[in-house]
Amino acid sequence: MSTQSPARLPPLQCGSRTLDRATPQVMGIVNTTPDSFSDGGSLYRAGRLDLESAFLRARNLCEQGATILDIGGESTRPGAAPVSEAEELERVVPLVRRVAAEMDVVISVDTSSPAVMREAVAAGATLINDVRALERPGALQAAAASGLPVCLMHMQGQPGTMQDRPAYHDVVEDVADYLGARMAACESAGIPRQQILLDPGFGFGKSLQHNLRLLDQLPRLQALGAPLLVGLSRKSLIGKILERDVHQRLAASLALAVLAVERGAWIVRAHDVRETADALAMCRALADITP
Repeated sequence: MSTQSPARLPPLQCGSRTLDRATPQVMGIVNTTPDSFSDGGSLYRAGRLDLESAFLRARNLCEQGATILDIGGESTRPGAAPVSEAEELERVVPLVRRVAAEMDVVISVDTSSPAVMREAVAAGATLINDVRALERPGALQAAAASGLPVCLMHMQGQPGTMQDRPAYHDVVEDVADYLGARMAACESAGIPRQQILLDPGFGFGKSLQHNLRLLDQLPRLQALGAPLLVGLSRKSLIGKILERDVHQRLAASLALAVLAVERGAWIVRAHDVRETADALAMCRALADITP
């Protein structure tokens, strides 16, 4: 297994754009769903997605320091209901096309649907981010055909029921085994190892203690040899510890982002991009000190 430091690894090629592996990256969240756990419905007008509002949000996140935009049209919050493929396409593809035409940023499409992957890539997406780790029929083939990097996330169960009774033999070992197996499946399908990212899936079928243990043991997942992406922004684990509602979790989200980067995370998925970028810039300044 590779244990190279990020500074020694080549940049990640995302279409015509690259991401520096030596610098922590901020992924800004653009939820085009009416029922996201944090900002559901904020981009909707009269019950329909307002493309102009969604684009302005995407542009604002880039101005705040996001180097990646993660555009998703299916809510995967605990208890979320499935969305039709047609609805997901309608929510995602026009915004991807608009952002690709007008902004210089890596566009991640947050989807498990092979059809949405294909259409989003054709519209200009340059990274595929799948909470189901390309397990849906046809997803591996669609991702491989794109030639783009993929992010594989661990989730126990499905969004509708994943938080009912999450249980593991050893959460770190089980997550590592699953992600390792999915990496192997990707390589067998023709996706090179250097184009694979891994996400432990904080909050996706995990208890509070599972989440904390995964964060503490991130170096064990880094040892799988792929860059780590983490999504801890405003998550329920903060609410359980601090008894804060979703809009009072900024300070704790920043603390978790810094802790994750110190333990080997490369990309931090965030709602509060400016503040997260500032926190990670301080991490980088400390790392740049010459002995």
